[in-house]
Amino acid sequence: MAVSRDRRPARTTRWRYGRQIGDGGRPATDRGGATVCLLAVGLVFVLVGLFGAALGAARTARQQARNAADFGALAGAGRALDSEDVACGRADELARANGGRLVACRLDGLDVVVTAEVRVAPLPGLVRTATATARAGPVRG
Repeated sequence: MAVSRDRRPARTTRWRYGRQIGDGGRPATDRGGATVCLLAVGLVFVLVGLFGAALGAARTARQQARNAADFGALAGAGRALDSEDVACGRADELARANGGRLVACRLDGLDVVVTAEVRVAPLPGLVRTATATARAGPVRG
């Protein structure tokens, strides 16, 4: 009888749940594909969440610019009889109080036309500006 000089135990094929098991106890055909798919799905969720947050920040900034322009125009219309400087000064005060910056202001008869803007950073490193224009004056019958 021949004696084997190789002291390693003979490799035996093991089976678990109908699949062949490799040396590490995992199925021989498993290469980690589920992990890569799970990471890809997680990345998609993160990107969709970032996109939704950026969209929400932009919509909020647009609404804030509208409010600043509306209130600025209303405040300026109350002072339209004084002068354009006084009306636009008051419009600037209220636009700033509402988180905006007055870009343009003019008197059109007794109407005050105000343009306000709000800067927003929906994503880090990405700065955008939301602009809105409003007009206010006396009621015409």
